[in-house]
This record gives sequence, C-alpha cells and structure tokens, in this order.
Amino acid sequence: MVRKQIHTYTVKSFECDRRDTLRLLTLLNLFQDIADDSANEIGIGYDYLRTVGKAWVLIAMNVQIDRMPHLAEEITIKSWPSDFSALYTEREFEVWSASGERIIRACSQWIVIDFATRRPMHLKDCLPEYEPIREKVILEDRFPKLPAPERDDYTERFLVRYDDIDRNDHVNNAIYSLWASESLEPKYRIEHEPAGMIINFRKEGLFGEKILVHTQMDGDTSLHSIQATEDSRELARVRFAWR
Repeated sequence: MVRKQIHTYTVKSFECDRRDTLRLLTLLNLFQDIADDSANEIGIGYDYLRTVGKAWVLIAMNVQIDRMPHLAEEITIKSWPSDFSALYTEREFEVWSASGERIIRACSQWIVIDFATRRPMHLKDCLPEYEPIREKVILEDRFPKLPAPERDDYTERFLVRYDDIDRNDHVNNAIYSLWASESLEPKYRIEHEPAGMIINFRKEGLFGEKILVHTQMDGDTSLHSIQATEDSRELARVRFAWR
C-alpha cells in the first residue's frame, strides 16, 4: 500500500545562504532524497530499476515558496506519488513548519528511461503496478511548457564539473536551478529570493561540457534557456518568480 513519505529535518548552517535561509539547491536535494525513499518503499526505486537496466529521470517541476526555512528550524517534508500514466508519473512535495504552517509545495513529473539507449519507456513494461495517492498540492497549470527567451538581458557561462554529475551519468536536476539563478545580475540576486520556480528538462547535460545560460528579465520574473555550447542543444528552460 502506498503511503505518504514523511521526513523531519533540522536546517544546518552549511545548507543556508547569506540570509540564514535554506538554499534552493539544498531544498531540491532534500526533495530528491525523500522521493528516493518513497520509491524504494513502493518497490520502484533506483536500485530496483538498475537491476532491469532502467532509471528515473525528472522532466518537469513546479515549486511554489511562501517562505524558505531558516537556520536551525525544524521542518517536515512530505512526498507521495499522485498520478500514473503510460509514459510518466507525478509526485507531490510539501514542506511544513513545526507550528503547522505549510511553507512550500511542489509537484514533479518523471519518466523512466532505458539506461543504455537513454530512451523513455512505457511504465507498465518496467514498473510493478501500484495505486498513487491522488492528492495534488498544485491544481492548475502544474507543468506549463515554458517559451524560449526572446532576448538576452544577461548571459552566463558554466562548465559541467564532476560534482554536477549524478548516478545517472548526467547533470543532476538541481544544478540547473543553480545555473539559472546564478545568471542574474549580482545586486538583484542579493536583494531577492525565489517565490517560485518552474523547470522543463529537455536534454541531458554531460560531464565536461560548456554551458551557456540565456536570461530574459521582466520585472520580478526571469526566464532562462540553458544550452550546451558545443552543439547548441537546449538542456532546460527555467522560470523564476522573485520577491
């Protein structure tokens, strides 16, 4: 039987930014951790999939942030699978304060790929059956298809480091949010924090590749296209709301 996975966590100093609030990169890593535990409990986790030559890949995420947790704050993170179709599954996340305030909610969309060919699989061909918890924390416009930026207000270059690569041999999904946020004008980034993020993943980034981020800024909304420079393939699009 599928149940909600629940983790209680205390925010550490090395996970915080200059404001003593949890870094977005750390939040996304905590989401990955609880998603792994939930999938393992259901019997569809990473270890099971690797035995059949498959792997989970995140293709879209929508994160809405009322506030970020603070240093030494105790938080509760909840996650559960919420939908299932022929090609993808959906998963929800919530972050709650110790006082019972829901401060962050997120939804995500995942596919399974063949590890050798990197091609998407029909889920019924590679996963045991399970019944998701059909409870969704974002009801409308969950996974919008983001447009490409129409102009370059800022550009920034990065190199894919060894530490950016995860056990699927590609850039970990959380790194794309870091590249996008780091492409902003420094003064603006220092004075603002994320209120929401939507990301569409398009292609895999690989170790050693050079990355170019194109950024369009409209008020307190930034739109980013992340590309590999050698062949100009687009790896992801990201949209942030800032406050």
